[in-house]
Amino acid sequence: MPLTPEEREALRRLYSGDPGTDIRDPHFAAIADLIVREGGFRPPPYAGHPTLLDAPARVTGDDGAPVLSDLHVALFGVPMDLGVTNRNGARFGPRAVRAVERVGPYNEALRCAPVQELRVADIGDVPMASRFDLATCHHDIETFAHTVVKAGVLPLAVGGDHSVSLPLLRAVGAERPVGMVHIDAHCDTGGIYEGEKFHHGGPFRHAVLEGVLDPTRTIQIGIRGSAEFLWEFSTASGMTVIPARALDETTWDDVNARIRAVVGDGPVYVSFDIDSIDPAFAPGTGTPEVGGLTPREALLVLRSLKGLQIVGGDMVEVAPAYDATSNTAHVGAQMLFEILSLMRFSPALGLPDAAAGEG
Repeated sequence: MPLTPEEREALRRLYSGDPGTDIRDPHFAAIADLIVREGGFRPPPYAGHPTLLDAPARVTGDDGAPVLSDLHVALFGVPMDLGVTNRNGARFGPRAVRAVERVGPYNEALRCAPVQELRVADIGDVPMASRFDLATCHHDIETFAHTVVKAGVLPLAVGGDHSVSLPLLRAVGAERPVGMVHIDAHCDTGGIYEGEKFHHGGPFRHAVLEGVLDPTRTIQIGIRGSAEFLWEFSTASGMTVIPARALDETTWDDVNARIRAVVGDGPVYVSFDIDSIDPAFAPGTGTPEVGGLTPREALLVLRSLKGLQIVGGDMVEVAPAYDATSNTAHVGAQMLFEILSLMRFSPALGLPDAAAGEG
């Protein structure tokens, strides 16, 4: 039945104000108060200085160190790809992700606006003393991440190749080994490759051997490809591996239950490699593998982590030169936004309503 004149008039009385001021749902009204300025104004997403997820920018102090006072989460870029074994170009990933203008600010599934609800800032890129030496770059990344962690701030990085996860884990797991949810096409637990052991195909082997990553609390999801014979360290050390081919034989509820059973209630690091996504959706990466996750499936996995004690994370391997559409950077930015949204509910931050993350 069509609306009666009386019903239409009632709607006019309720919904005739400025956008953002005529919202009746209490939750949506609270979100609008965070996002929409007086008069219904929102800054255009394509204007201004680009930052990761449109977070406020923080400049470095006089000593060159990042200004971290009062932050919950520090977003930063790690523009380094000296550890790649195939196509380079992930050094341009942070810049490409900053240029994405259409992610957030509201997360409709996790029901939060993380940039507005957390004290979060883009603190720039890790300053590295050499563009040629991998070991020097890893040292600089670890030093930078230690500064963030020691300030009581959760680090959330954008790579760069996946070798950057090792120095990040060295900082996050310095006081105790952490668990990990790792979403990737590759296990990245390989050994020495043509004389180099700290390449992007082996960071998690070394994180375990150095005592900063707990393999029994680590789960790797979406694994596939012809290099599987190189990754027996994962199962030998006690990691849980869910190959991409197994996802067709189970339910997402079962996958989510298995994640929680593995990582438990302890501190967890989230590492998301964009090559976990099928190259049909995200071709701009150095080691694409056909048969991967769809973006929607990746969202299902990440959103199931709500309420875990997430203490840090990264999104890596966006190489924009191999994607004429910029879809890869867009998908990567969305996954970064999801991890930040999960941090909103992490008990690690001790926010009063973090328990709302359960369920």
